[in-house]
Amino acid sequence: MAGLKLQDVRKNFGAVEVIKGVDLEVEHGEFVVFVGPSGCGKSTLLRMIAGLEETTSGRLEIGDRLVNDVEPRDRGVAMVFQSYALYPHMTVYDNVGFGLKLAGTPKAVRDAKIRAAARVLQMEHLLDRKPAQLSGGQRQRVAIGRAIVREPDVFLFDEPLSNLDAALRVDMRMELARLHTDLGATMVYVTHDQVEAMTLADKIVVLEGGIVQQVGSPLDLYNRPANLFVAGFIGSPKMNFLAVTVDSVTDDAIRLASPLLAAPAVAAPRSWMLPGDRLTLGIRPHALLLDDTGPIGGEVTLVERLGNETIVRIRLDAATEVTAALAGQRDVALGAAARLGLAPDDAHLFDNDGRRL
Repeated sequence: MAGLKLQDVRKNFGAVEVIKGVDLEVEHGEFVVFVGPSGCGKSTLLRMIAGLEETTSGRLEIGDRLVNDVEPRDRGVAMVFQSYALYPHMTVYDNVGFGLKLAGTPKAVRDAKIRAAARVLQMEHLLDRKPAQLSGGQRQRVAIGRAIVREPDVFLFDEPLSNLDAALRVDMRMELARLHTDLGATMVYVTHDQVEAMTLADKIVVLEGGIVQQVGSPLDLYNRPANLFVAGFIGSPKMNFLAVTVDSVTDDAIRLASPLLAAPAVAAPRSWMLPGDRLTLGIRPHALLLDDTGPIGGEVTLVERLGNETIVRIRLDAATEVTAALAGQRDVALGAAARLGLAPDDAHLFDNDGRRL
């Protein structure tokens, strides 16, 4: 296995630059997830690593090798696509081993690798079946098995769970996490689903507009988002944002003013903030509590009862709503008045450029 290094990597399609100078290091054995909205460049970046898209400029290294001009088959990577791309007339055994057969691998070696991959993926009982006899999750395991037998330096996954239903996605997420632990492999995974990113990754790379917005562990990104984009993208339900003004400053906190808030105090360094400064207040839905004396109040416009928690949306004015994720089962009525409170340490502040303070 090997690590991966990108230095000022760029990709142009004609005059349009879609990857805009990405710098990234993936350590040996890490599970790294590229996440972002559709069109942010995450799949293009993965295909550049695989060699399926040419790198316009910059350095792309796998292990200690510069691979910019190396053919995909010689890069030491194996890619699992959103589409299973299985041969319908072949058995699972033959699908998994087809690449080895084309490479001229001796039959005994090929058989040993196929059966070893089947044991890892718990699909030994499926080897004689054909794709039409398999479920979606089983077909995806076959596609992963085809990658495993190649013994690559880096595994690449391009939204591999997108074609599965919700229950199968959860099961396959757990299987991929177990597979990473069992193989100790370097894996790079692309998804638009931030829940997949949070549950699978050692390191998350958040992309928007071909630019890396932040790199860090799931909890780093959740607790310390670098900017408004990351704060709004990571976390479900998404973070609430309110425009506020600094009302007063003390040694370890500031008091905020807004027509929508009853002057809450939040923890913040005072070194440079001054009364009158305009900021954005970010509040995670799970940080909000029902509180009759809380600073946020309005009319309940939505109640979602999930059993373990209750999602409540409250309209503050004609254009502004906030979402609260309340623990347990709460007796909240649609159309009722409600107030919410938060602890000072649970607030996030962002400047006029969207950067976290």
